[in-house]
Amino acid sequence: MSGPPGIVWLASFPKSGNTWFRVFLANLTAGEAGPADINDLDERGGIASDRQALEAATLLDSGLLSADDVERLRPQVYARLAAEMTAERWIKVHDAWTHNADGEPVMGRAARAAIYLARDPRDVAVSLAHHNNISLDGAIELMAGPRSALCRGRRGQPPQLRQRLLSWSAHVESWLGQSDTPVHLVRYEDLRADPTAAFTAALRFAARAASEVEIARAIRHSDFGEMQRQEAVRGFVERTSRTAPFFRAGEVGGWQDALNADQVSRVEAAHGGAMTRLGYRLSDAAEAAARRAT
Repeated sequence: MSGPPGIVWLASFPKSGNTWFRVFLANLTAGEAGPADINDLDERGGIASDRQALEAATLLDSGLLSADDVERLRPQVYARLAAEMTAERWIKVHDAWTHNADGEPVMGRAARAAIYLARDPRDVAVSLAHHNNISLDGAIELMAGPRSALCRGRRGQPPQLRQRLLSWSAHVESWLGQSDTPVHLVRYEDLRADPTAAFTAALRFAARAASEVEIARAIRHSDFGEMQRQEAVRGFVERTSRTAPFFRAGEVGGWQDALNADQVSRVEAAHGGAMTRLGYRLSDAAEAAARRAT
């Protein structure tokens, strides 16, 4: 079974559990035929920044347009897509909730719901460093940058459009603070601790019908070990690292062994406010500083 026709954004800062959620959805659809192929995820929803999809909808060569001009088109593309849909479609989004030069939300107002996935930024930094083949300090710097973006360059025409991330904190606040699309927060840590409760609540918010048996089977087929097994046998098309697998560890709290004290301090100094809002406990020194500031 599926939900009402329309777009459901599956939004997150990179390395926050978006792929795991998409694998779960693929297995929910596959049913008894699962486990679903981890390399078949784009066929089931795709990503909002797909350059080819925008060009097919507008009949324009996006390479001739500036990134700002493309952002003017994106809300219109999503509105048209939503108007023509006869089924639900969960679409991956890494963009922050921003506005284009015309003052319109880049993601538009056509989606019927959004699921926002958040993860402890200290763990995000570790995972992002492995995924992007950069240092931990480089990942921390990227997450703190107010103008961080994916695919910002035009050289070589990447298959995805520019996606403005902003900083990790600004990304979180942009989605949870907007009122154009109903949004439901899912923390990665809650997915790991109780996947049944977290996935069920997200499906209910998005009006996606699924029985307890269907959800349990989809969770079983989306087990981290199963995803690792498939990647080891077939590879994974979304992997970018030359050395680290995409489904590397998926740990909660792995940052405690990976980050030094200075790195932890920098992450918490940059994102302490948003971390506290989401329920992530700061280190003792950061908590004391927060209390003094309050």
